[in-house]
Amino acid sequence: MALNKEDVTSIITKFGKNEKDTGTSEVQIALLTKRINQLTEHCKLYKKDKSSQRGLLILVGKRRRMLKYIQRTELEKYRSLIKELGLRK
Repeated sequence: MALNKEDVTSIITKFGKNEKDTGTSEVQIALLTKRINQLTEHCKLYKKDKSSQRGLLILVGKRRRMLKYIQRTELEKYRSLIKELGLRK
């Protein structure tokens, strides 16, 4: 369930400052969102795969903590990020 190299590079170029910028919170949240979407589709298809469901919950928790950090430190980046990713209504 890993991300393709093309997906990772496209996300990094979209949300990062340059092509090697993988450490910023925005890039990490975007990568986690992509993985969460893939795991959600997997869990819908295979309902008895409890280990994948646990992994999904762990990723959602990580993303929530990172979003809380960005909201606390840089509110405008937080608002633009959730708007681009379509996380909240």
